[in-house]
Amino acid sequence: MTDIKGKNLKRRRRVIAGGIGAIALTLGALPSGLNLSTAEAATWPSANGSEAVGATKSISGSVDGGMKRYYGTGDLGGDGQGEGQDPIFQLADGATLKNVILGAPAADGIHCAGSCTLQNVWWEDVGEDAATFRGTGKTFNIVGGGARKAADKIFQFNGGGTLNISNFSGQDFKTFVRSCGNCSSQYKRTINVTNTEIIAPGSVIGGINTNYGDSLTLRGITIVGDSSKKIVPCQKYIGNNTGAEPTKNGTGPDSTYCKYAASDLTYR
Repeated sequence: MTDIKGKNLKRRRRVIAGGIGAIALTLGALPSGLNLSTAEAATWPSANGSEAVGATKSISGSVDGGMKRYYGTGDLGGDGQGEGQDPIFQLADGATLKNVILGAPAADGIHCAGSCTLQNVWWEDVGEDAATFRGTGKTFNIVGGGARKAADKIFQFNGGGTLNISNFSGQDFKTFVRSCGNCSSQYKRTINVTNTEIIAPGSVIGGINTNYGDSLTLRGITIVGDSSKKIVPCQKYIGNNTGAEPTKNGTGPDSTYCKYAASDLTYR
């Protein structure tokens, strides 16, 4: 017969083992961004304090913001759509920024100089763009979080490589993610959007340049408040490096550039 203390000890061991297993599973899932549910991504957090930022903060390594809200002031106090604005955060190649809220004004949000990870980052009121990605042959991961009130784009992909967005919530925007259509240096860009909630109003989920070999893959996308299906899942363009406005090149799945099926989109 096992005494009460023995039973409690076994129970505690099972709880600890289960907790360790859950932690290991979560950490193992972080690179792919599949550890957070869409429901969690759509729940907007409360800030743990606020900090005004008058000069761009440089980030290297891994930085946990503790859910503090950061907003621009002084030279970073703008919220317009003028090109060339400075960001609140500048991430070095390989950097990770997590558990941060960007308030208003947000200037040009976050810039990644190379590969980066944005984990559980929230934009309450997007400025010029929420985040801009640069570098050649890099991998950019956005895991969880959300962005809303973007007068133009949420994510701007100027560099080359792969951009992975998972378990995110995009609300009230013109374009959710865009391959640069007229940058002076152009690259092939691969964009993967997974388990993400898109909330109207919005115009385009992803814009890509077919002439540079871009592709957009959509999986597990929930579109809210767009019963008439006006939001374009994938807009194709003919990009250029002259600065001219790119021309449109069709919409819809084609298995080469716009990789999704009707079953990948859920409307509610």
